[in-house]
Amino acid sequence: MLPELKITQLRYFVLVAQLKSFHGAAKQAYRTQPALSLAVRELEQKLGQALFEKGGKTELTPFGEHCLPLFQDLLAHHDRIASEVSLLARHEIGQVSIATVPSVASRLLPRLLAQFVSEHPKIQISIQDGNADSVQQLLVQGQVDFGISSVWMPDDNIDFLPILSDRVGVVCRKDHPLVAAGEQLHWSSLQAYPLVRNGTSRLLEGTQAHELLQSSLLFVSNMISLIAMLEEGIGITTLPSLAFPLGNDQLVFLPLAEPKVERQIGILCRKNRSLSPAAAELMEFLRVNIQSS
Repeated sequence: MLPELKITQLRYFVLVAQLKSFHGAAKQAYRTQPALSLAVRELEQKLGQALFEKGGKTELTPFGEHCLPLFQDLLAHHDRIASEVSLLARHEIGQVSIATVPSVASRLLPRLLAQFVSEHPKIQISIQDGNADSVQQLLVQGQVDFGISSVWMPDDNIDFLPILSDRVGVVCRKDHPLVAAGEQLHWSSLQAYPLVRNGTSRLLEGTQAHELLQSSLLFVSNMISLIAMLEEGIGITTLPSLAFPLGNDQLVFLPLAEPKVERQIGILCRKNRSLSPAAAELMEFLRVNIQSS
């Protein structure tokens, strides 16, 4: 049967061996000499061998000399693990993986993550972006700690915490006739123009504008390709405001006044699954700062 080694007893043995004095070791350990001597004797009893020679001098036995480097390695390993666990618990180190829709990844996360990383420089963060469906799948499959997205399909295994409303509007070229309609854009005004559907077009389902989807002949899932086609004047599309490419000098975002459609952006987590301290810290940081932005 293997002996159960107590870290404290090992520390006392190593300290005595290094200082070659029970008195000096007791003083440095802030213990009485009898208490420290008792701890070493109990360690010897567990091992079944003497660690120190009998007599006035504090000298190691051959067995003690062999044990000293082993116990030093064990203590160093223990201290490394204890330190890392402590840092993990205080969310000073760790690994976090999140999934998010591209509009959040490009518009909201850069500034917020720059602040978080500056405050937690040893936390490793991995970000995967994709549409709402892929974000939800990555979360359900356990490939990410949490997601930031709208809910693609209701799922009893996912908790959804809304943090932001993102209004849907029409995106078209700046020289398009719809630009003159301004803030009072009605869905019926769109019927005369080709609509290019995209991954967010499902937000129109169940609204008065639903028939626009039925008459659309073109679907583009990739945002870069979609923007290129809109710039060529192939048609118009609908997008949440966060998905509109800022800095584009050829396109314009027109809020859809009727019907007023909003996309709810929120944090998705797996139910009944705890997050690591680092992931919990990042999630709470993003929740607070996105809501206040």
